[in-house]
Order: sequence, then structure tokens, then C-alpha cells
Amino acid sequence: MTDSPLPIRDGLPQDFAPALDLLHAAFHNNPDPDLTEIERGVYEPARSLAVVDDGRIVGHAGAYTRELTVPGAVVPAAHVTMVAVAATHRRRGLLTRLMRRQLRQVRDQGREPIAVLWASEGRIYPRFGYGLAAERLIFDIDLRELRLPADAGDARLRSGDPDELRPEMATVYERLRPGRPGWSSRDDRWWRNVLADPPARRESQTALRAVLHDGPGGVDGYALWRSRGGWDTRGPKAHVQVIEVAATEPPAYLALWRFLTTIDLSRSVGYSFGAVDEPLIQLVDEPRQLGATLADSLWVRLVDVAAALEARRYAAAVDLVIDVTDPLVPENTGRWRLTGDRERARCVPSTEPSDLACDVRDLGAVYLGGSSLRSLADAGLIRELRHGAVAEATIAFGWDRSPAGVEIF
Repeated sequence: MTDSPLPIRDGLPQDFAPALDLLHAAFHNNPDPDLTEIERGVYEPARSLAVVDDGRIVGHAGAYTRELTVPGAVVPAAHVTMVAVAATHRRRGLLTRLMRRQLRQVRDQGREPIAVLWASEGRIYPRFGYGLAAERLIFDIDLRELRLPADAGDARLRSGDPDELRPEMATVYERLRPGRPGWSSRDDRWWRNVLADPPARRESQTALRAVLHDGPGGVDGYALWRSRGGWDTRGPKAHVQVIEVAATEPPAYLALWRFLTTIDLSRSVGYSFGAVDEPLIQLVDEPRQLGATLADSLWVRLVDVAAALEARRYAAAVDLVIDVTDPLVPENTGRWRLTGDRERARCVPSTEPSDLACDVRDLGAVYLGGSSLRSLADAGLIRELRHGAVAEATIAFGWDRSPAGVEIF
């Protein structure tokens, strides 16, 4: 005789500390009082789920209420986070039940057509319908054999305390965000979270630093960074760790990267959130010295297929009937006729013959315009039922800028 399943209940404000302890144990981190207070500032108990055994939280899943930029639009998206199961309760189906319950809640609330997350392991979330929608380049830059072009004009840079410069950085971020697939909205709570600088976040590096670029019309770019000193028998070898670079104009982008790659006594630069089409690759004289490696970033789940496909825009005119399979959200299963272009889109149920067939996971993978639909078709994941449909859909679902996740949430 087996034990009955442990119940899942909605989150409570007092769940935050024990849920965070569960996360620390699962991710092999030590608790830190400063980080606890930072994370408490964005925690949403009403969007959390908990599994409790004998008074202790042994499973948890949460979400943040934020927007996500997608091709041609900004949409509400459940930012899934704080997902963990205690090591003592593995292999009991708790994660599956948590994810199913969360998807059902997001769907029933009807406000967010998609969910998005960063995955601790790539094998976990495809079974819940999440597709790899954005990749990133991690740069490990060797500065000794790398040069950037000279600035087009006089670079007007000024540094300061990140908190004091926050309003100007937020202005730049908001100017860019509507056109940057993969970027999430940031209200005051989230800016406080991004700029919070406790010792636990520094990892033996300096305090967080900020630099602004002043263009002809005002501030048009910023960078956040830290550094770590170092010396060997050949001299200085400090390391600069770039946290974020945002610029609305090419001269500002170039000036900021020239600054970051020419800081006195530094010999290397790291950056973990480069876009696949990062302009830096085109600017440097020796791209190999960027030491770029490819990694996954955002995973997207279409919670409401019709609403999600209507919410984004398409690089070329599209008129397709897609046969979708979704084992976890039955309302998504069926044939959907998608029509749209760069200005508008419509997705409705259809009884017409299907042009393509796929799992909802594959629609999540192509949703941000980063993954090639042709690639998924060549892998046998998307089936072409009408000759030419894959070519049409590949162009339509693409976009002119690669998606990029610029922060882990």
C-alpha cells in the first residue's frame, strides 16, 4: 500500500524563508541574509505553490508577474522561478504535479499567454512543454590580442553610484525594451533587485559599478560591471566582469565596449549575456579572442496557443494551419489557422487540412524568433504536411534581431 500524494497548496507570505532555504539546498548554496532580503522584495506568494510534509516545505514553484518582449510586441508572461524539490522527496512526482498545477493556474487566470524560465538543466522542462527559445554567448575575452575601432567622435562617459544613476539607466532600458525580444519589464522593485550589491553577489570582485554614455540627445547607453585584481610574474592581470550593456545608438555601444576592454591593468573581460547576433562580434579585429561559447537562456511555454500566436508579429505574411499537440493543456490541442504579418496576427480554430504538425514545445522554441523552424523540421520535431509550408513558416517565425535574456530571474 502506497502513501497518498502530499497535497499542493497555494503559497503564503510566510513561505518565503523556508522556500528559499529549499532553493539553497537544491542549488548547493549557503543562505545569505542580504540576498534573502533582496529576493523577498520581488517574491509573490499569491503566485507560489508549496508541497508541505510534516510542516516542512519539500516542493515549491513560483512565478513573477512581468512582461516579456516578443517579436513585434510586449506581452504579459509568467516568469517561472524558485522551482525545487527536496532531495529527500525526489522521484515521487512532486515536480510534475507542481508544474501541471502551475500551468493550469496560468491558463485559467487568462492573463498570460506564455510562461518563460531559465532552466537549471535542459532535460527537465521540455517534458512540460517548454521549448528552447533563446540562446546566449558567454564571452571570455583575452584583451592582449584584441582591438576595437576608434570612437566615431568624442566619447562622453561618466561613472557613478549605480543607485544614483538608476533613473537614467532605466530610461535607456525602456527605450530599448519594446524592440528587444527576450527582455523583461523592470519596475522599481526589479531595478532594486538588479542593482542590489551584497557581498554574496560579488564573488571576490569589487562592488558593482556603472558608467553612462552621453550622446547628442542625452544619455543613450550604460554598462554595469565589476572587476577583480590580479598579478603574476608578467605583471597585472585584472579581470573585468560585465553585467549588462545597453545602448540605443551604435556610437554609444562602441564607446562603452571600448571603455570596458581598455580599463587599466585588466587583461581579460567576461560577459555572460551576449546575444547570438551580438554586435561586438562584428566590431573586434579578432573575433576568436572573444572566447565565445554557446549556452541556453530562455525557455518558453505557450500556455494559450491562440492568444500567444496572436500576440506576436511575423517577419513575413503567413497563412498556415498548424496541428498542435499539448498533453498538459488539452485546450491547446487541435488545428489552428494562423494569419499574420508585421502589423497584426489572428489565430483561430480550424477544420481545414493542416500545413504543419508539432508539439506545443516546438512552438515555444520558435516563439521568440531565435530557433529556426527549419532546424526543428530537419530534426523531425515539426512535420510538414503541405509542401513548402516549412519554408514559409521559417521565414515568418524568424525576426530581424535574435532574442536575448539579459538577466536570470
